[in-house]
Amino acid sequence: MIKRIFSDTFSSAEAESQKKDIPDYKVMLVCIIVAVSLTMIEYLGNVRFMIEFLSNTSFVSLSSSYEDLMSINNNAHLYRLLYWVFVMILFYFVLPVLIIKLVFRQNLSEYGLSFKGAFKDYKLYVYMLIVMIPLVLFFSRTESFQIRYPFYDVQKGEPFYPNFIIWEVFYFLQFFALEFFFRGFMLHGTKQRFGFYSVFIMTIPYCMIHFGKPLPETIAAIIAGIVLGTLSLKSRSIWMGVAIHYSVAITMDLCAMYQKGLL
Repeated sequence: MIKRIFSDTFSSAEAESQKKDIPDYKVMLVCIIVAVSLTMIEYLGNVRFMIEFLSNTSFVSLSSSYEDLMSINNNAHLYRLLYWVFVMILFYFVLPVLIIKLVFRQNLSEYGLSFKGAFKDYKLYVYMLIVMIPLVLFFSRTESFQIRYPFYDVQKGEPFYPNFIIWEVFYFLQFFALEFFFRGFMLHGTKQRFGFYSVFIMTIPYCMIHFGKPLPETIAAIIAGIVLGTLSLKSRSIWMGVAIHYSVAITMDLCAMYQKGLL
């Protein structure tokens, strides 16, 4: 099955990439938007940066209110995470959508949001899940894993509802935006120029956003980037990628909580 998927993808994607050697302004804009989005998420998604930025401008009162909400409020930890997700959705999803609709004047279905063909290779996604879950179970026993997950740090005796449940819902939205950005906007926005090689181009920044996470997870991101990118290129859909990404994330959270004695 894997050999067939790769061979089909090579033949179709390579055919699309055989064009004259002229400037491709669409690809240029996609690459610029990717660079801008990643930069904005890195800085604007950082609560400390935003507090310093607001305090150094004329928005001093706003800076104080923002700092209180993100630092002193009883739900400050949750608010910081929700703010991070908001920034990611803004630059991983909203900005690319505006470019696709207003500049490229194309349908979002051409960038992975089509359900047609989304479940064609579902067995391969199931196989990936079967491989990943035992690995997650194994690495969940490490200290670095337990320090990192879950992102919302549930305290002993704290009920899962509402904060943890709210976080998991927004966590899903974050994965949807992420998959759309890398396996949708970036991949399908460059395939007409680079063909199948767009998968490997996309994998580079996708791997880099995992820097700072446990080493096994970062290495796994390289493999996941190639596999999920290939399947998105073939199926023209990101939905199974969203499903498996979130399934693994939920498993990681639950395993970490179990190791901490929270389940």
